[in-house]
Amino acid sequence: MDYLIIIEQTQEGYSAYVPDLPGCISTGKNKAETEKNIREAITFHLEGMKEDGEYIYY
Repeated sequence: MDYLIIIEQTQEGYSAYVPDLPGCISTGKNKAETEKNIREAITFHLEGMKEDGEYIYY
């Protein structure tokens, strides 16, 4: 499944979130680090949803 990732520049670096996964956010010092971090956050978020028995839209 592909998820849209929104990356925004902040005063300290970058932040990212996934509109289809409320609460799935991450930060980084640069865009590459932020993208790596949000991909890890997505994996972690989906694992938590599975453990909680939540439906994951594909």
